[in-house]
Amino acid sequence: MKITKDMIIADVLQMDRGTAPIFINNGMHCLGCPSSMGESIEDACAVHGIDADKLVKELNEYFEKKEV
Repeated sequence: MKITKDMIIADVLQMDRGTAPIFINNGMHCLGCPSSMGESIEDACAVHGIDADKLVKELNEYFEKKEV
């Protein structure tokens, strides 16, 4: 599984709830808010002033470790 910036936050969380701490640790605390249901990672990062590339990298590293 490859996570990209255009993916919807809720879709990533639905794939694996273990990703929630990664979002939270990067400053995205409103994972249950209505916006997260239809907002892309890139859009949410722009709103919250978060580095989208860093977040996507961490999410992909998480999924890579699970595949090993």
